Amino acid sequence: MLKKYSQLFLSALIISDSLVILSSWVGAYYICFHSGWIPVSQTIPPVEQYLNLLIPVWVLFLVNFKIVGLYQPLRGKSPWVDYYNIIKANTVAVLILSALLFFYPEYNYSRMVVGIFWVLATSLLVGSHSAIRNILMMLRRRGKNLRYVLIAGAGALGREVAQRIDLHPEMGLKIVGFLTHHKKKIGRMIEGYPVLGLLEDVSEHIKKQGVDKLFITLPMKSQDHLERVLFNLEEESVDIKVVPDVLQYMGLNGGVDNLDGLPIINLTESPLYGWNLVFKRTTDIIISLTALLLFSPLMIVIALLIKIESRGSVFFVQERVGLDKKIFKMYKFRSMGMEAESQSGPVWTKENDERRTRLGILLRKTSLDELPQFFNVLLGDMSLVGPRPERPVFVEDFKKSVPHYMLRLKMKAGITGWAQVNGWRGNTCLEKRIEYDLYYIKHWSWFFDMKILMKTLWNGFLNRHAY
Repeated sequence: MLKKYSQLFLSALIISDSLVILSSWVGAYYICFHSGWIPVSQTIPPVEQYLNLLIPVWVLFLVNFKIVGLYQPLRGKSPWVDYYNIIKANTVAVLILSALLFFYPEYNYSRMVVGIFWVLATSLLVGSHSAIRNILMMLRRRGKNLRYVLIAGAGALGREVAQRIDLHPEMGLKIVGFLTHHKKKIGRMIEGYPVLGLLEDVSEHIKKQGVDKLFITLPMKSQDHLERVLFNLEEESVDIKVVPDVLQYMGLNGGVDNLDGLPIINLTESPLYGWNLVFKRTTDIIISLTALLLFSPLMIVIALLIKIESRGSVFFVQERVGLDKKIFKMYKFRSMGMEAESQSGPVWTKENDERRTRLGILLRKTSLDELPQFFNVLLGDMSLVGPRPERPVFVEDFKKSVPHYMLRLKMKAGITGWAQVNGWRGNTCLEKRIEYDLYYIKHWSWFFDMKILMKTLWNGFLNRHAY
């Protein structure tokens, strides 16, 4: 059963978005032609020319918002997912709008107006959605707009679901209790909630407690109990959520896919797909090209100094393991002698390493030896941000001794990363580095990448663990 507040806030969201779109379109016209902030080199078109497009623009944007899922329930969603969808929907809608305007040459619509409109609409929509989300969270914390939850299953999985719900009061889910197949458990308290009765009485408890959502949290061995519960729910309109007993196997970005109507459970999956991949790759290309142009004089000087100091190649080329175990050649400025590992074999650099050249000590301390990796980014072997790539021999060792190590390979290797900006670089605790790398992959977003890049610039390139 749905609460009356749901439709109220959905209507508020649509009305708010409509006002933002309409006011942004009109505002873009006045900013472009009448604010005086932007030089106008053409005859100012009449405002009616733009007002005639108000309804088509409004319809185009709202339909696009619906398609990308902006009007699905906010409950339980990260705000960054909402903001990302706003940017994606606005960008696609503006591109469609620009293409449609191209077919009306008799009206000279300004591209500047369209650009200003995109900036206004995107910023105002992010602000309005954030405000509505905060209002919802405030109301839910005060006991308004709640969904009442019954958990079928009083085992470890049921307790885990209860703990997760309690961690997020802003979701507005209120647990009324548990059901079990053990009569002896009835009346006990689990995670602060009562065990109300037996699984076969699920329909009765749904009606009695006014339940909106039923979470079925039965172990794999209880298939017969699951069938009985589902049989008793045939005449109920309650939302049914089955929590599969595979949490212990769930890795990064686990979830559920749909294959022509068949639900498929993902245990591990890279977060980079669709528009996520496009945004990250576009950012990599733009920033790496800019960096190579800016640093090219410095790189030429470093190359000359390397040649002057010692014989051999300017660049050090080494095999590393990247996304999905793909081997690639990573480029660095050479900071050691040509036969540095002829006696030691593959080892990590240590403090006061005698294999380093005098220039190499400075290059490694300042991370300038890694500048050629911008070429790796352009080639697509690496990204600006991601887990640092390791050599194949180390990967073979670590994957046997470090839990979840191979999950790092679900993301393209990076020049910098969440572990590095938090001090876990070089010869430091490997477990901590893995922990930070996995946190990054699990919580990846374009904004997270920008935060890491800003921290990299802010903290500088000096690092006490860079040997």
